[in-house]
Amino acid sequence: MNREQLMKMSKKELKARLVALNKEAQDKGGKELNAIVEEANTIGEILDEIKARENLAAAARAAEEGEEPGAGEPGGEGNEPKDQARAKSGRALKDGKKVTFAAKVLVAPKAALTTTDGSVVIPQHTSPDIMPTFNNVSSLIDRVKTVPLPGGESYKRPFVESYGDGAGSTNEGADYNLSEPNFGYAEIVREKITAYAEEPEEMVKLPDADYDGVVEESVTRAIKRYASRQILIGPGGTGKFRGIFYNPAEEDEQIIDPATDITTITAITETTLDEIIYSYGGDEEVEDVAVLILNKKDLKKFAMLRDKQGRKVYTIKNHGNTGTIDEVPYIINSACTEVGGTAEAYCMAYGPLSNYEVAVFSDIDARKSEHYKFKQGQIAYRADVFMGGNVVAKNGFIRVKNPAAAG
Repeated sequence: MNREQLMKMSKKELKARLVALNKEAQDKGGKELNAIVEEANTIGEILDEIKARENLAAAARAAEEGEEPGAGEPGGEGNEPKDQARAKSGRALKDGKKVTFAAKVLVAPKAALTTTDGSVVIPQHTSPDIMPTFNNVSSLIDRVKTVPLPGGESYKRPFVESYGDGAGSTNEGADYNLSEPNFGYAEIVREKITAYAEEPEEMVKLPDADYDGVVEESVTRAIKRYASRQILIGPGGTGKFRGIFYNPAEEDEQIIDPATDITTITAITETTLDEIIYSYGGDEEVEDVAVLILNKKDLKKFAMLRDKQGRKVYTIKNHGNTGTIDEVPYIINSACTEVGGTAEAYCMAYGPLSNYEVAVFSDIDARKSEHYKFKQGQIAYRADVFMGGNVVAKNGFIRVKNPAAAG
């Protein structure tokens, strides 16, 4: 549905439409999935607008109900009806006289500050919420395949390394040609990820704003950010994520063959996207469900590229941490380095996100303690989780790597 059609729907109908879109998106990809996401974003914008109008209407009602009796309410000071008081004020304004209106109370004052000369007291107001800063967690962690394995220690995922390719002509009575598939497996071991924070007890006692809740949430957010980065740069080894950019020393352990890495891209040009897309996959088809993982700086380079007529080379649609470049889905992750930057550093990865699995061996255990630093009046928060990850398909991603430094 387009925006005009959605604008005619009620709030209840819009929410029902969101639920339907979510179900519909489960088996979609490419253009169809992008269209569903775009419609869902439009519904979100409309719902935000409805909420804003409702808040404005509520504020207006509160303002009307909050008029003081002295402003002309029956029974107030002067006992003047509203219309008479307004008429009187109007005449005074026409005559150039001073008129005082009763303030409508929208926000109750919480405290007061005195100016340096001590002569004027200025009311100070406190917002009931805390404005967040920029998002620091890539949605990559939410898009890869997740396998819940509570209480487990490790996990092995078998995969096909190659299909049999030995079929051929055989003389009568001779042995059949061998054509057996080769198998491998990806091992996922558990890593303990932790986060810790402290705050003074005075923070909890501050009025209105939920400082305490923000601190508590930050420890779980930190865990999610770490895990999202390890999907790319996990170093492997005992008790560590094995990231997409990880190259085991032993060749038989290399799920992604380093020889497939693209090392010819030194700058973002009009051919960069085609080079990545057509370098990935087998010899018989072009994959159409893959996602490009890149740094925001390189996304900016795609967006700023112009042809000789000054027109944009790539059509980019942004949806926060995700979006499309010429209808190719992308995800921003700051663990990727910049194209043309550090020599031999990995810049991008391209492939289906289902080719990476995260095994979750426990729930996130978040705890709050007022006893650990009781003497100092500090409240402590900690959170931990056991999880791990690995690429689970042979050459499941193609990687873009900066070339070695000249020399």
